[in-house]
Amino acid sequence: MVTRAPAKTFETVVIGEMLGPHAIVITREQARNYALACGMSTPRFMSDEDARREEGLPAMLTPGNMTLGILAKLVTDWLGSGSGQLARIGTTFRSFVHPGVELTLHGFVTHTDQAARSADLDVWMENEDGERLVVGTATVAFGPAE
Repeated sequence: MVTRAPAKTFETVVIGEMLGPHAIVITREQARNYALACGMSTPRFMSDEDARREEGLPAMLTPGNMTLGILAKLVTDWLGSGSGQLARIGTTFRSFVHPGVELTLHGFVTHTDQAARSADLDVWMENEDGERLVVGTATVAFGPAE
Protein backbone atom coordinates (compact mmCIF):
# COMPACT_ATOMS: atom_id res chain seq x y z
CA MET A 1 0.00 0.00 0.00
CA VAL A 2 1.28 3.45 -0.95
CA THR A 3 1.08 6.06 1.81
CA ARG A 4 0.22 9.51 0.63
CA ALA A 5 2.20 12.42 2.06
CA PRO A 6 0.22 14.91 4.12
CA ALA A 7 -0.87 17.86 2.01
CA LYS A 8 1.87 20.50 1.91
CA THR A 9 0.67 24.07 2.31
CA PHE A 10 2.56 27.27 1.63
CA GLU A 11 2.51 28.03 5.36
CA THR A 12 4.36 24.79 6.17
CA VAL A 13 7.16 25.20 3.60
CA VAL A 14 10.53 26.00 5.17
CA ILE A 15 13.62 27.21 3.31
CA GLY A 16 16.20 24.45 3.57
CA GLU A 17 13.56 21.73 3.91
CA MET A 18 14.79 18.52 2.32
CA LEU A 19 13.07 16.26 -0.19
CA GLY A 20 14.44 12.74 -0.01
CA PRO A 21 16.81 11.13 -0.12
CA HIS A 22 14.90 8.44 -2.02
CA ALA A 23 16.76 5.48 -3.51
CA ILE A 24 15.49 3.96 -6.75
CA VAL A 25 16.69 1.55 -9.41
CA ILE A 26 15.39 2.00 -12.95
CA THR A 27 15.42 -1.41 -14.59
CA ARG A 28 16.47 -1.95 -18.19
CA GLU A 29 12.95 -3.17 -18.92
CA GLN A 30 11.39 0.01 -17.47
CA ALA A 31 13.73 2.24 -19.49
CA ARG A 32 13.12 0.23 -22.69
CA ASN A 33 9.34 0.19 -22.21
CA TYR A 34 9.28 3.93 -21.51
CA ALA A 35 11.32 4.63 -24.66
CA LEU A 36 9.07 2.42 -26.78
CA ALA A 37 5.92 4.03 -25.38
CA CYS A 38 7.34 7.43 -26.38
CA GLY A 39 8.33 6.28 -29.88
CA MET A 40 12.07 6.40 -29.11
CA SER A 41 13.19 3.02 -30.39
CA THR A 42 16.80 4.05 -30.93
CA PRO A 43 19.54 1.56 -29.98
CA ARG A 44 20.68 3.61 -26.96
CA PHE A 45 17.42 2.79 -25.17
CA MET A 46 17.04 -0.85 -26.21
CA SER A 47 20.00 -2.76 -24.75
CA ASP A 48 23.63 -2.51 -23.66
CA GLU A 49 24.70 -4.42 -26.77
CA ASP A 50 22.73 -2.19 -29.16
CA ALA A 51 24.00 0.99 -27.47
CA ARG A 52 27.62 -0.16 -27.79
CA ARG A 53 27.39 -1.63 -31.30
CA GLU A 54 25.18 0.98 -32.98
CA GLU A 55 26.08 4.18 -31.14
CA GLY A 56 29.45 3.57 -29.45
CA LEU A 57 28.01 4.21 -25.99
CA PRO A 58 29.30 2.38 -22.91
CA ALA A 59 25.86 0.92 -22.11
CA MET A 60 22.13 1.44 -22.48
CA LEU A 61 20.74 4.80 -21.37
CA THR A 62 17.63 5.86 -19.49
CA PRO A 63 15.62 8.36 -21.58
CA GLY A 64 16.18 11.91 -20.35
CA ASN A 65 12.49 12.73 -20.18
CA MET A 66 12.02 9.66 -17.97
CA THR A 67 14.55 11.00 -15.45
CA LEU A 68 12.87 14.42 -15.62
CA GLY A 69 9.55 12.72 -14.82
CA ILE A 70 11.10 10.88 -11.89
CA LEU A 71 12.41 14.15 -10.43
CA ALA A 72 8.99 15.75 -11.01
CA LYS A 73 7.44 12.87 -9.04
CA LEU A 74 9.85 13.58 -6.17
CA VAL A 75 8.38 17.09 -6.01
CA THR A 76 4.72 16.08 -6.41
CA ASP A 77 5.07 13.34 -3.79
CA TRP A 78 6.48 15.98 -1.40
CA LEU A 79 3.51 18.25 -2.18
CA GLY A 80 0.97 15.55 -1.32
CA SER A 81 -2.68 16.01 -2.21
CA GLY A 82 -3.19 19.64 -1.21
CA SER A 83 -3.50 22.75 -3.35
CA GLY A 84 0.20 22.85 -4.27
CA GLN A 85 1.10 22.19 -7.89
CA LEU A 86 4.32 21.76 -9.79
CA ALA A 87 4.41 24.94 -11.89
CA ARG A 88 7.82 24.51 -13.55
CA ILE A 89 10.72 22.11 -13.64
CA GLY A 90 13.92 22.28 -15.65
CA THR A 91 16.90 19.98 -15.67
CA THR A 92 20.46 19.78 -16.91
CA PHE A 93 21.87 16.39 -17.79
CA ARG A 94 25.47 16.22 -16.61
CA SER A 95 26.16 12.55 -17.29
CA PHE A 96 24.54 9.39 -18.60
CA VAL A 97 21.88 7.75 -16.45
CA HIS A 98 22.24 4.00 -16.92
CA PRO A 99 19.48 1.65 -15.88
CA GLY A 100 20.26 -1.07 -13.37
CA VAL A 101 22.22 1.09 -10.90
CA GLU A 102 21.06 2.53 -7.62
CA LEU A 103 20.15 6.20 -7.93
CA THR A 104 19.26 8.61 -5.17
CA LEU A 105 16.84 11.51 -5.55
CA HIS A 106 17.36 14.68 -3.52
CA GLY A 107 15.94 18.15 -3.26
CA PHE A 108 15.57 21.12 -0.96
CA VAL A 109 13.62 24.36 -0.77
CA THR A 110 15.76 27.34 -1.78
CA HIS A 111 13.31 30.26 -1.78
CA THR A 112 9.73 31.18 -0.97
CA ASP A 113 7.65 34.05 -2.34
CA GLN A 114 4.84 35.17 -0.05
CA ALA A 115 3.15 37.38 -2.69
CA ALA A 116 3.10 34.60 -5.30
CA ARG A 117 2.55 31.84 -2.71
CA SER A 118 5.26 29.80 -4.39
CA ALA A 119 8.47 28.02 -3.52
CA ASP A 120 11.61 27.26 -5.52
CA LEU A 121 13.53 24.03 -5.12
CA ASP A 122 16.79 22.50 -6.24
CA VAL A 123 16.46 18.82 -7.23
CA TRP A 124 18.98 16.25 -8.38
CA MET A 125 19.61 12.60 -9.13
CA GLU A 126 22.92 11.04 -8.18
CA ASN A 127 24.59 7.67 -8.65
CA GLU A 128 26.09 5.36 -6.02
CA ASP A 129 29.31 7.43 -6.01
CA GLY A 130 27.43 10.64 -5.19
CA GLU A 131 27.98 12.03 -8.70
CA ARG A 132 25.11 14.33 -9.69
CA LEU A 133 23.91 13.00 -13.02
CA VAL A 134 20.84 15.22 -13.43
CA VAL A 135 20.36 18.55 -11.66
CA GLY A 136 17.47 20.95 -11.83
CA THR A 137 15.22 23.53 -10.35
CA ALA A 138 11.48 23.49 -9.78
CA THR A 139 8.84 25.96 -8.76
CA VAL A 140 5.70 24.95 -6.90
CA ALA A 141 2.64 27.17 -6.63
CA PHE A 142 0.03 27.03 -3.89
CA GLY A 143 -3.60 28.07 -4.03
CA PRO A 144 -5.01 30.93 -2.00
CA ALA A 145 -4.75 30.79 1.79
CA GLU A 146 -7.63 28.95 3.40
